[in-house]
Amino acid sequence: MSAAQVSKAADPIAALAELVAFPTVSNRPVTDLAAWLAERAESAGMRVERFETSPGKCNVLASAGPQDSDGLLLSGHMDVVPVDGQDWSSDPFVLSEREGRLHGRGSCDMKAFLAAVTCALTELPLRRLDSRLMLAWTHDEEVGCHGSRALVDRLQEQGRDLPSLALIGEPTDFRIFRAHPGHTTMRIRCVGRPCHSARPELGVSAIEVAADVLAGLRRLQAQLALEKPALDPMVLGALAHPYPLINCGRIQGGTAVNILAEHCELLVGVRQLPGQEGEALVRRIAEAAAEAAEPWERQGARVEVQPMHEAPALLTPAGTDLERLLRPHASDPQPGAAPFATDGGNLARMGTRCLVFGAGSIDVAHRPDEYVPVEHLLRMTRMLPEIIRARCVTA
Repeated sequence: MSAAQVSKAADPIAALAELVAFPTVSNRPVTDLAAWLAERAESAGMRVERFETSPGKCNVLASAGPQDSDGLLLSGHMDVVPVDGQDWSSDPFVLSEREGRLHGRGSCDMKAFLAAVTCALTELPLRRLDSRLMLAWTHDEEVGCHGSRALVDRLQEQGRDLPSLALIGEPTDFRIFRAHPGHTTMRIRCVGRPCHSARPELGVSAIEVAADVLAGLRRLQAQLALEKPALDPMVLGALAHPYPLINCGRIQGGTAVNILAEHCELLVGVRQLPGQEGEALVRRIAEAAAEAAEPWERQGARVEVQPMHEAPALLTPAGTDLERLLRPHASDPQPGAAPFATDGGNLARMGTRCLVFGAGSIDVAHRPDEYVPVEHLLRMTRMLPEIIRARCVTA
């Protein structure tokens, strides 16, 4: 690599611009971005593996240092949320700097971390590491942490392990989070009896059934907000909503304005707290839906609740060595809990103790004109080599 190439490789803003230009919305392939990240890791001297899970979807795992040692895992996701219908001031897939902010889809969530890591690699003695450094770049985190679940399943099938500590570089404004809720997705199908809308007494509208099911979910949400779960006091104290949250994110039904709808489908998510089982909450949602739909079922309607997938919650013990290393760089030395799910819930299935910490704010993620402050990106790039050396280099 020439001096000019080395200089460009170490520039996190240039790296972020390249990363944002990959339109890796979750319903699109990530293979081009995965190839870019793999090439950067290989150029830095890391061993790279790619795990394809379906056409266009793969995870990247890179490692350096003794393979039989402990060390540190850095993890981030390659996918981003859609921009459809959002009012952007500039092209969301072209990085734009305005007033010290770097705007672009994924600039904050979480390509800033990918850029910081790839640039930090150029500052590290990767061939002289005493402990293992690993990178895990995953797909489809934004739609249920599918990539990390597939990666963990594959590694467990192969009898492999991960380092005991992991840094998940989600945007936290440099706060340390050692816990977060999970997210369980389910489909609720309401089936009615279609008929001409001029003779509604002959049928049952699935849309009206769905409306009562939604009302039942609102009643359940109010009940959950009043319950006092016996969970980690730090988690309950750190979360703005110390109870499971239910959201109906999509509803679709009916075929024509003059027909009572035969089908109506709700896509519902529930954020289970650490220590709670997603399956138990799905059962409560199913019970609430069945109770709300009972009058309609006597008229021939039915309601079906189908669990789809679960992103596990995270709860890492306090006082890990990684927490100690992050504390001097943190905006608040006291660890807290993130309100959002991450790949950490799946990685913890490997026995890896994960902390969530990174540049940017979740408050601007997923929104039009998403951004990461320039100083946040540069600060993350500067601190990573120090943290990695402290964990992976003993001399």
